[in-house]
Amino acid sequence: MFTLLRPEDNIRLAVRLESVFPQCTRYMVVVSTNGRQDTEESVVLGMDFSPSDSSCSIGMVLPLWSDTRIHLDGDGGFSVSTDNKIHIFKPVSVQAMWSALQSLHKACEVAHCHSYFPGSLFLTWVSYYQSRVSSDQAFINEWNAMQDVLSHRADSPVLFSEVPTERERTERLIKTRLREIMTQKDLENVTSKDIRTELEMQMVCNLREFKEYIDNEMIIILGQMDRPSEIFEHVYLGSEWNASNLEELQNTGVQYILNVTREIDNFFPGLFEYHNIRVYDEEATDLLAYWNDTYKFISRAKKAGAKCLVHCKMGVSRSASTVIAYAMKEYGWDLKQAFEYVKERRAVTKPNPSFMRQLEEYQGILMASCSGGLTTFHLVTYASLVVCLRLRGWRIVHMGSGVGGYACATMHLHFL
Repeated sequence: MFTLLRPEDNIRLAVRLESVFPQCTRYMVVVSTNGRQDTEESVVLGMDFSPSDSSCSIGMVLPLWSDTRIHLDGDGGFSVSTDNKIHIFKPVSVQAMWSALQSLHKACEVAHCHSYFPGSLFLTWVSYYQSRVSSDQAFINEWNAMQDVLSHRADSPVLFSEVPTERERTERLIKTRLREIMTQKDLENVTSKDIRTELEMQMVCNLREFKEYIDNEMIIILGQMDRPSEIFEHVYLGSEWNASNLEELQNTGVQYILNVTREIDNFFPGLFEYHNIRVYDEEATDLLAYWNDTYKFISRAKKAGAKCLVHCKMGVSRSASTVIAYAMKEYGWDLKQAFEYVKERRAVTKPNPSFMRQLEEYQGILMASCSGGLTTFHLVTYASLVVCLRLRGWRIVHMGSGVGGYACATMHLHFL
């Protein structure tokens, strides 16, 4: 462990964690140092030990910024969220968890007190450890496991830690085999019965009671199998299928993936730069609140000369709305122009009614920011006002520029 650290860094805490892999011993290590501003800065390292050869490697690096939040999960562990990343830790004992929480809270207080934020002069040394992440991919995947995910990658640690029912195991196997079969067949010349027969042959069992499930999965897979849509040279819009197709991602040149779902896993952590917006495609979802972060993530990909895949389940509503919002801000387009541009390149684009209303609100915010001298402070304040009004039951149905030279927006409100 010590050979992986820089000489000037100190270990504040090392806590052993549970693991689904018996051949690996995992530790959460809190490392601190005095930064450029002569204040204490901390990072959490995920370290993997292999008993067979006594080797140690880094599987995760998590800087502790001022926005870091810690939540108990009620299952003997806790989650640490910062910079739109969430990691789950399950210490092997109650005492270990208590020690970990104390150390983390202390480090978070310092980060909050000195306003550590990404892109600042704080925690620049973290790149040293990020460049040394070298654990096996399976171990990296465990460090990046997420809660509430319904669609998992094949080697997800969650699949090993849960005890599924017989039917759930069969459905998971059906889904995996079905995808493999459908990618190999000429779908113009086969029927659903042909595919089900092939599936039964591979699984060596009668799947009559799963006919409805198989048909539904086939429809979902068919809807996802199209290639991702190139919206801009650096932005692709796609589905779960596109996000799980490693060969396609590499051939397309994607290096950044924006996952706008709560229910779908990150399929290749460690291979791509991920950003998660963990929301469902529901009327109550406040997607507008995330569009500043998603804009920054896509812009980072563009600045790096890389391509970014933006995806949800089908590439229809959540991810499409996010790409439309990006286009509006990046190119100064109104909603109509941005929507038509994206839909022309991905015909299935159809944000749900709530997201369309939020795009209208976002258009008003962007218009206000361009109406003459509006500062970043005013824009953030105005955006916060919009969010607060909606949380209190008000709906903004019209927005316009201010009068008298003031760069503020007038709003007509309806109470829901």
